[in-house]
Amino acid sequence: MKNISILLIFVLFAISCKEKSIVFTENDINIIPKPVEVTLNKGSFKIDAATKIVAHDSLKSVANILVDKVKLSANIEIGFIENDVQDNNVIEFQVADNLEKEAYHLSINNQKITISANSYGGFLYGVQSMLQLLPAEIYGSNVANLILPSVEIKDNPRFKYRGLMLDLSRHFFPKEYIIKTIDRLAMHKMNVLHLHLVDDQGWRMEIKKYPKLTEVAAWRVDQENKHWNARNKNNPEQKGTYGGFLTQDELKEIVAYAKKNNVEVIPEIEMPAHVTCVMSAYPHLSCHGKPVAVPSGGVWPITDIYCAGKETTFQFLEDVLLEVMEVFPSKYIHIGGDEATKTEWEKCPDCQRRMKSEGLKNVEELQSYFVKRIEKFINSKGKKLIGWDEILEGGLAPEATVMSWRGFKGGVEATEQGHDVIMTPGSFCYFDHYQGPQDAEPIAQGGYLPLNKVYQFNPITEEMTEQQAKHVLGGQANLWAEYIPTTEHSEYMIFPRLSALSEAIWSPIKLRDWNDFTKRLKTQFKRYEALGINYSKSAYLVTAEMDVNLEKKAVSMELKNEFPNSDIRYVLGEGDINSDAISYKKPIEIDKSTIVKASLFENNKPVGSIYTDTIKFHKAIAKKVEYLTPYNNRYKGSGEYTLVNSLRGSKNFHDGQWQAWLQDDMDVVIEFEEPTSVSKVTVGSMENQGPGIYFPVKIEVLASNDGAKFKSLGKVERPYTENKDAVLKDFIIKFGETKTKFIKVIATNLKKTPSNGGVFLFIDEILVE
Repeated sequence: MKNISILLIFVLFAISCKEKSIVFTENDINIIPKPVEVTLNKGSFKIDAATKIVAHDSLKSVANILVDKVKLSANIEIGFIENDVQDNNVIEFQVADNLEKEAYHLSINNQKITISANSYGGFLYGVQSMLQLLPAEIYGSNVANLILPSVEIKDNPRFKYRGLMLDLSRHFFPKEYIIKTIDRLAMHKMNVLHLHLVDDQGWRMEIKKYPKLTEVAAWRVDQENKHWNARNKNNPEQKGTYGGFLTQDELKEIVAYAKKNNVEVIPEIEMPAHVTCVMSAYPHLSCHGKPVAVPSGGVWPITDIYCAGKETTFQFLEDVLLEVMEVFPSKYIHIGGDEATKTEWEKCPDCQRRMKSEGLKNVEELQSYFVKRIEKFINSKGKKLIGWDEILEGGLAPEATVMSWRGFKGGVEATEQGHDVIMTPGSFCYFDHYQGPQDAEPIAQGGYLPLNKVYQFNPITEEMTEQQAKHVLGGQANLWAEYIPTTEHSEYMIFPRLSALSEAIWSPIKLRDWNDFTKRLKTQFKRYEALGINYSKSAYLVTAEMDVNLEKKAVSMELKNEFPNSDIRYVLGEGDINSDAISYKKPIEIDKSTIVKASLFENNKPVGSIYTDTIKFHKAIAKKVEYLTPYNNRYKGSGEYTLVNSLRGSKNFHDGQWQAWLQDDMDVVIEFEEPTSVSKVTVGSMENQGPGIYFPVKIEVLASNDGAKFKSLGKVERPYTENKDAVLKDFIIKFGETKTKFIKVIATNLKKTPSNGGVFLFIDEILVE
């Protein structure tokens, strides 16, 4: 028994020594966004049941964020004590008047953790950095140890405005998801949640004085089975069933929760455009006063806008804004102001009277009058107005803040005029854009915004003077939700791009290092997994760039992904990617038909989805193609050999591998040098009904030996079918073996969409076998 006791003591001692022997390195510090200054020292601090917190009563709410996290993940309850009760194993919150707002110092040694700040936000961000020094499992419900490295961190944000916009109109997201998003904003040291509560497709906030806004304007006819931009125009008499709204009580709960996380919630109430839904409930607010329906999908041009000539319009908007300001204590009210097509104003007697009485030269100046009048009302209530950069047109309201989305130009112009600016250019900040190869991604708005480009974002441009730069408040990501019907999809589009944005607008630009960021990002992925976030792994995806040598009939394939110094491996043919893959060192030269599979590898295992492509060298490669019907000048592909170069197009119809015909049928003839035996023709096509790209309704293959008289070999027909997705399809026509010198392929265009729009027919390759 004595020997057992001695053994037990030895084991416990060994375990204790093992814990104390943990040595942290810089590779263990994976905080995102990167702090301004980090000094790693020897030693560590362990949180256990004896750990106590010293915090003034006013700071206990932020300290409880840490307490709750530790309780949930490790089942350890940290109690509070007075300052002089315990001098080790303590986490102390100290007020430091010399620090800037949202700045913090985090000091950790063997005996004590000290978080110093002079604002609630600073203390919160100190806690967030402290959590990121712990194992990633702290964000879940089962963490094995709570040991932190001994460090000194001095940190503060580069910009004071760091935001994310959620579009609740195009697709509605409930309170619970918004609450989760606030938690995640705080984790990334982001401090603004911009809620887009109004757009053509739905009104999302309860307004007690105008109940039809939630009885009528919040609901649309369900056409979710169709592409967003191919949905039918609704009948105003048909009741909508798809949508939803947030009550004022729910919004107040969101605002209160956000305040605990140092997040300001800014409401956006669109005007004068993007309000078709309002006209469905109160048609007298438009110029024409006719009944309209809430649209189920895209609207362009946006002509059903508020009448700028009627006083009832401004009375309605002031009533609405009063209720909005009662719910949202934010410094700012966002009024949109973008994409107003003013054709109704040009012919409206009320608007024309307004222009005459106010001495306005044109409808642009009328929009400026509209915005300035609303701004005066907002300012009278102690608030400031934000609008998209279109509010510059016709003259900017005196104290307005511009949110620059059409590039940086509007923001630069506003700073020249002495106005504050929030930069949110689509090229860096529109998270509704694709973040990986379209063939491997869920449908998105279009455009391409990979993780590494978000990381390059700088809200201050080179041409700005020092004084102009002072007017740049910060930056914001926008997640427009036309193609985002679920919270899971929303998460996929936000993360991990929010990590890249948070570092771009928090950390000093001199610290920006893509290699270092991607190293830390791998730990961030583990945190996302612990939180159950459906984050995108698109950055792992291997992509290929290909060049073809038509003379040699060979393809050169270059493989890459977003991670630097990646271990990319590939196999050709029927090889197994797990066991047969070889390291990619230089472009792969391919001169015969084969399957290519490739992946990023970590720890000798494939990571993310497997890239797969088939290179097919067929009998028509590099043969002369005669275009009996010319292709459209906007989509020329790579030239006259596009249809016979072996390179296939992707779902990105701007990738240079597609030729297109607008309204016309494709009618081409491929000429062989001598009679050739053929028995199969495959025609590659694409359908993406939103931008008007439709599959052919018929494809016919014909043969000739003189190039004049053609005999039909076979055809395939496909009637029009509704389709909400982008789809690639090979149309295959098989026939008995035939010797021929010429092959003619006719693909019949649908000609008109169901709504009488024009139709594009897209073809990438004609394979002859």
